[in-house]
Amino acid sequence: MNLSYWERTSWFSNIDFTIIGSGIVGLNCALELRRKHPKARILILEKGKLPQGASTKNAGFACFGSISEILSDLKTHSEQEVLQLVQDRFHGIQSLRTLLGDDAIGYQNNGGHELFLNQDVALYESCLKELTRVNELLHPVFKNDAFKVTPNTFNFNGIKSNYISQVFEGQIHTGKMMSALVQLAQQKGITIVNSTQVHSFEDAGAKVIVKTDDLEFMTQKLLIATNGFAAQLLSENVKPARAQVLITKPIKDLHIKGTFHLEEGYYYFRNIDNRILLGGGRNLNFKTEETTDFGTTSLVENKLQELLKSVILPKSDFEIDYSWSGIMGVGQQKKPIVKQVTNNVACGVRLGGMGIAIGSIIGKKLANVLD
Repeated sequence: MNLSYWERTSWFSNIDFTIIGSGIVGLNCALELRRKHPKARILILEKGKLPQGASTKNAGFACFGSISEILSDLKTHSEQEVLQLVQDRFHGIQSLRTLLGDDAIGYQNNGGHELFLNQDVALYESCLKELTRVNELLHPVFKNDAFKVTPNTFNFNGIKSNYISQVFEGQIHTGKMMSALVQLAQQKGITIVNSTQVHSFEDAGAKVIVKTDDLEFMTQKLLIATNGFAAQLLSENVKPARAQVLITKPIKDLHIKGTFHLEEGYYYFRNIDNRILLGGGRNLNFKTEETTDFGTTSLVENKLQELLKSVILPKSDFEIDYSWSGIMGVGQQKKPIVKQVTNNVACGVRLGGMGIAIGSIIGKKLANVLD
């Protein structure tokens, strides 16, 4: 498609800041730039029809890490690093709630619960043993015990009789949250152009040259917020990680409420609109799920359906309505990459499956990198 003079001059001329990616990081980056630069021309480019990647594909968990995830992180990170990770997640959720309001994002504080299968005896006992230590470690964040032992009130099958619950965790409506962010950005005079993929860029010193499918244009500064797709534009340590999700049709008198984790967080589910939304299974074949291709596999879908039948809804009739997938950005370290790439280019990527929790603060940090 050849762009007209009007299109070029109205959308792609005299750009101060261009952001690649209209997900939670990109939109928060744009909003922070607008706060700092009220008169700047800010452009967001998005390759999908909607924010593509994970921002509109996730499970809507406002979470900070289950106890087994915290203990796993402590094997590869220092206590101070883990504390900072949880602190960032907590502050990120509070920032999002303050920015948009709980009603706009459908926030509910129903708690988060880690379930342990009957055969996971060692993991369960290890988590119980370390409960006090982890609560003490995280006390500066929550000012109270974050984790406690609670009974299996939802009558899940094949699990230990108690959960280990995170009392401060909640859930949001991802669609409402992203719609509210987009609307706020547009109200602030930020231009969002969808279905436009950036193939390359060049920092020419005074300006950055951006090349897309349809045109080449110049911007003063370029900020990359593509997370799981970062390797397509950057040489950073970020690998894509596909997350597969399915949702049931509405279930009459569904009593389950909250967010839930199984098998060290590799499986997760929640209630939404009298349905169960269930995702995970990347651990069944890490290599296959290390992809930027959307789609689902029978291996993962069969496992998710088995969990629904045997553990989550053993006494309920249910039907699968549909399924989808999202692409996260992960690495050996949990800490996101927020850095200057060249004089006029910066990136904020590798959110490690915690985009909802930390996306808002990573966006703000990205907006400040080049100042």
